[in-house]
This record gives sequence, C-alpha cells and structure tokens, in this order.
Amino acid sequence: MGGTHKILANHAAIERLLVRLAVSRLAADTREIVLDFDATDSLIHGGQEGRFFHGYYDSYCFPPLYCFIGPWPVWAQLRTGNRDASDGTVEALEKIVPVIRECFPEARIILRADSGFARESIFAWCENNDLFYVTGMAKNAALLRHLDPTMFRAKADACVRGGWSTYFCEFEYRTSKSWSCVRRVIGKAQVNPKGENPRFVVTNLPGDLPQWRPEPLYREFYCARGDMENRIKVQQLDLFADRMSCDAMSANQLRLWFSTFAYV
Repeated sequence: MGGTHKILANHAAIERLLVRLAVSRLAADTREIVLDFDATDSLIHGGQEGRFFHGYYDSYCFPPLYCFIGPWPVWAQLRTGNRDASDGTVEALEKIVPVIRECFPEARIILRADSGFARESIFAWCENNDLFYVTGMAKNAALLRHLDPTMFRAKADACVRGGWSTYFCEFEYRTSKSWSCVRRVIGKAQVNPKGENPRFVVTNLPGDLPQWRPEPLYREFYCARGDMENRIKVQQLDLFADRMSCDAMSANQLRLWFSTFAYV
C-alpha cells in the first residue's frame, strides 16, 4: 500500500476561479456592476497563526474581507486581526476589475461600502481607473457644520411632524490632510424622537442624473448595501464560514473558500 499524498491548494488559481464564477453569472446585457465590499469578524478560540485582539469587535478574531456582485461572492480574503477594515481592497480591485472589463468593457462599475472603506487609497484608485464609488463617511465637526442649515430645517419640520423629519443636501468637501482633492459628499439630516441622526456618504457619481441626486442616491442606492450583510450572515451561520480552527492561516483561508464556493 502506498503512503499518503498531500494535495497542495493553488491559492492564486482558487482566487481567480471565484472571480470568474461570479462574473459569469451576470446577464450578457449588464450595463452596471456594483461591487459591495464589507468586513466581518470570525471569532477564534486558540493560538492560530495571525491571532490578534481586534478593538472594534472586542475579541480575538480574523476580519475577512468580502466582495459581492449582486448575490454572488467574488472575493473572500482572510486577514489577521490587526488589519484595518479596508486593507486589501485595492489589491482585490486590481484582480476583480480586469475580469469584469474583459467580459463587460462598457459597463459602469461602482464600488459600494460603509465608512470603514472611506480611504484615500481606494478613492484615488477608483478615480484613476474609471470606477465610481459610494461609501459611508464618519461624521466630524467640519461635516456637521456643512449640514447645519439642512439639520435646522429638519428640526423645524420635526416639530410639526410628530418628532420625525429627514432632509438631504450635498456639498464639496476635502479633509485637511488625507484627501488629495475635493469630493462630493451627500448629507442626511434626520431628526427622530431620540434626537439628531446625521449621516454622510462620499461619492464621485455625478449629480446631474435623477438617480444620483442626494435623496435617491442615499435611500435607494447606498442603503441597498444592507443586503450584502445578510448574505455574509447566511454564509457564516449556515455554511460555517466562521469556523477557523486550523493552526495555519493558509488552511483557514482554504476553509473560508470552501464555504464561499458552497454558497455559490
């Protein structure tokens, strides 16, 4: 009887296959492709390679980076617990976008993500490669000052509407140091019985089309990213995507891919 034989996984080939499978699911007449990026947490309970305490999740975990095109996972990258939510996004785009353009050279590509992805490196890459983006943006004093007139209107309106009111605005904004240029920001001034609830998104989509004006862009396009969060929950809760019990990082990455291909 022969001895055992170890089968080595070709990680680069698996990565490419996942991208091509997702893109192949798109209809031939597709004209717009939304890349939904998000990070999540996979708890670990041992001495696994890459183990770090993550302050945001308040636990020892891996924070995988996911990307979906509609219902299809196109990227699933395991990362060590000391990584920023957006780490690896540009590298993922460099591998995903060429495949999309090979199949859909005329399609509009839009990156959509929460405020953890509002990073200069991501914005600049998209701008330099003819991609659009819509990401959340954490509030700060400067953004709140821009929103003040709209928030005043919302508070006044809430007084005669039972404590509820929402208005939208847009303005040009640039951070003092981190951004390389002025960018378009959409502000949501919402008042509810608990108080003020300001929100912001940053985008390079033009505002001259009705669907990209402030309110529809926020309500109908940006908020739709919540569907992706549900897909991640399905994968983790039903397909064991958060089972990271191997010692080696590469083995746990393979576990994540097994779950992702099972989802596909």
